[in-house]
Amino acid sequence: MSCACGHNHNPAPPVALGGEEIRLDRPLVSLSGRLICQDAAQMLLALDLLTEHAELSRAEPGNLRFDLAQAEDPLVWELNELYADEAAFQAHRDRLKDSRWGRESHGIRRDFTRSEPMPRLRAEMAHDRTAVSDLLTRAFGGEDEARLVEALRAEGSLALSLVAETEGTLVGHVALSPLRAEAPALALAPLAVHPAVQSRGIGEALVRAALAAFDGHTIVVLGDPAYYGRFGFAPAELDSPYAGPHLMALGPQLPAGSRIAHAPAFAAL
Repeated sequence: MSCACGHNHNPAPPVALGGEEIRLDRPLVSLSGRLICQDAAQMLLALDLLTEHAELSRAEPGNLRFDLAQAEDPLVWELNELYADEAAFQAHRDRLKDSRWGRESHGIRRDFTRSEPMPRLRAEMAHDRTAVSDLLTRAFGGEDEARLVEALRAEGSLALSLVAETEGTLVGHVALSPLRAEAPALALAPLAVHPAVQSRGIGEALVRAALAAFDGHTIVVLGDPAYYGRFGFAPAELDSPYAGPHLMALGPQLPAGSRIAHAPAFAAL
């Protein structure tokens, strides 16, 4: 949606209800509601302040979402915010005290609802694709993994694509793709969690859900033995370009020295 300030303020994507809840040690903090101007003068003030306010809020390390959209009534802005936990939300409030928005917007009325949601697991949907790419780029600090998933999707090699979602915001993702092997086998890659909520159990929930979806298959991963060992992955002696201590497998044992081949999309990495 375009507003009078000339910027596109995209609202949150539709929320897909259902899916297993991931119980975090600390809930996320969500704010949704409206900013309501009294008159045209306040609207012009909001136009002057909100672009900077949104950019600074999105740059906060604990911010997961800051969606801003001008409503049909030009005096009203609809706002959706999501923070990693209470500490992240308080850091946001502390920053506002010394910001232009905090100093100059007191007359603009706020009408917000606060909640403390937990992420939920579900299958990727068509409207998630851009958000999945954005999440992967943020989590890995580059675009290689995002391009990998896009290529897997394009060639029909995404056997499973799961996301962790909170109120329309993706905070985690895992993919499985088929391997050529002597028995049914899949590669687990990539696994990504938003940096603001890493090390809180979201990645573990994604991995366990992926494993449960293909019980009876061999799952192969290239990653940190200390992390994947907790799920039962063990070093695998397989003929692969990725052979080494970080190549691990879980499930029915593939013959030692047998060859595996990842989906063609991996060749571009």
